[in-house]
Amino acid sequence: MILVKSKKRLITLLIVLVCGIIIFFLGLGSTGLVDETPPLFAATGRAMSESGDWLTPKVNGMFRFDKPPLIYWLMGFFYSLPKNEIWDSFGTISARLPSALASIFLMLMIGDTLFCWPQKGDRQFLTPIVASLGFALSPFIIIWSRTAVSDALLTGTLGISLLLFWRRMASLGNDPCISAWVFLGFAILTKGPVAFVLALLTITSFLISQKDWKTLLDKINPKKGFLITILISVPWYILELIKEGRPFWDNFFGYHNFQRFTAVVNNHAEPFWFFLYIMVFASLPFTPFLYHGIFEAFKDFLKSSKDICNFSETLNTYSLCWLASVLIFFSISATKLPSYWLPAIPAASILISNSFISLKNANKNYLYLWTFNILILFGVSTAFFFSNIWLSSINDPEMPNLGSELISSGIIFKAKLFFSSFTLLAIILFSLKSKNIFFYLQILLLIGQSFLMSPIRKLADSSRQLPLRNISKLILDTREGNETLAMIGIRKPSLHYYSRQIVFYEPNTKEGLINLSDRLNIDTRENYEDQPNYEYKSLLVVIDEYSSSEQHWSNIKHQKLGEYGIYNLWRIQKSDLNNYSEYLINSGYKSNWKNRKVEKF
Repeated sequence: MILVKSKKRLITLLIVLVCGIIIFFLGLGSTGLVDETPPLFAATGRAMSESGDWLTPKVNGMFRFDKPPLIYWLMGFFYSLPKNEIWDSFGTISARLPSALASIFLMLMIGDTLFCWPQKGDRQFLTPIVASLGFALSPFIIIWSRTAVSDALLTGTLGISLLLFWRRMASLGNDPCISAWVFLGFAILTKGPVAFVLALLTITSFLISQKDWKTLLDKINPKKGFLITILISVPWYILELIKEGRPFWDNFFGYHNFQRFTAVVNNHAEPFWFFLYIMVFASLPFTPFLYHGIFEAFKDFLKSSKDICNFSETLNTYSLCWLASVLIFFSISATKLPSYWLPAIPAASILISNSFISLKNANKNYLYLWTFNILILFGVSTAFFFSNIWLSSINDPEMPNLGSELISSGIIFKAKLFFSSFTLLAIILFSLKSKNIFFYLQILLLIGQSFLMSPIRKLADSSRQLPLRNISKLILDTREGNETLAMIGIRKPSLHYYSRQIVFYEPNTKEGLINLSDRLNIDTRENYEDQPNYEYKSLLVVIDEYSSSEQHWSNIKHQKLGEYGIYNLWRIQKSDLNNYSEYLINSGYKSNWKNRKVEKF
């Protein structure tokens, strides 16, 4: 019996693994980095690998204290692998692997947890797979797990930690709870104190709902465990504080943690209910089942607060506390971003599986939920059939021909075909009252996302990023005398990543022109791979076509070296730049770069 169960467990995890590889790994390095944030992460990780400085994150000649170092260390590790430039020509595999690996490991943990601890009324082989796919097929997870930022790594490390905490509480015996605290330390090294706060809120709210909470608390061994977490996560903070002092404290703790929570940063102001809105989109196209799963879990929550129940069946209650903790914490935060919802998606996937269990037998809820969900699918299909209307309203200055390119590439036709087939199959399975309709549609969605997302990624890459890669190559071919490099107007960190040069970013305003002239004399900086000659007679300027039409820029004498997409490469004599800057100063304009955080992305 034990051998049979072990075999089923292995088969379940192999199925989950194959699905994860399809979603997260296929074509991972087939496109370049996507501006604006991923190139900053990738450049920092690559800089650690190539410079040998694994302590202090740096990018474009400046400190980068927005995130702790674990994401940079992992990226740097992959950049350090032999022949990296051959098997990772764009540099995107090395930069994206930490995100993809974190998501696939969390996907396996979700599946294994539900296999080993089936919830009330569940004896189905499919439920662990449904829960894992519920996580992996979230639109947000699909996007961020293939993006070179730290959000997916936080979701993975924190999610694994929280699941391990629950598994320990659900287990018999007195095994130490070391691994959960280790992964919590990794989560703190990924995103900072927010990881500990979310874990604390989740576990505390859950324990409050349990009658035997003292026994459960003892099981996770908080005193010893907290020490393990501190030993893993805190040393880097201490070393960085000793080395860099006030700049690190003000930037990391002051700006990127305290100020982000208490004040609006980078214009990311949203209403209090923002994440209720985000929750709808993060679970598409199966959002109704998330709300049904929450409702079922809430009934279990009320029951567990009154009676001592079978603890191994409290995973849904735990997931409800998990989801609510993320929702409440980030709803209170002044700065709100869609990516902040990612740590809640593992809990959402378990609640979706709770709905799957509850709807095994056709009933009124089955009828209502699937009717509502089919209407959602029908609405999506209809939107693609009327795509000519909304495509014309897309106005992206970096991709001016996006609408026509989507149509000519055949992506819109494929989307129409897929979603109409998806809706038709849902109707057929619903009419047959299939118990596993949810699973069948997940498999079709798994195939469909590979069918649709790959050409979308390649189209976006060729339209937005290929011009920047080409102009970076032109810069390397035409640069003379270690000229300084500037980018005016649209700011793209990928220019620094691909050109490997210090880049001065300024807006296309008159003040931006004065700033550039001023900074080339005062804000001189260099890094391990580029030492610009600030005394050289000329500089290179990448300027988009909208900025180049501004009179104060077009009036400066320049040599046009090339053009790719909307970007031009100019060579400008420093004397001409300085003379025009003096003219603007005499006209009443002045520099303002000292009054703002330079190149804040």
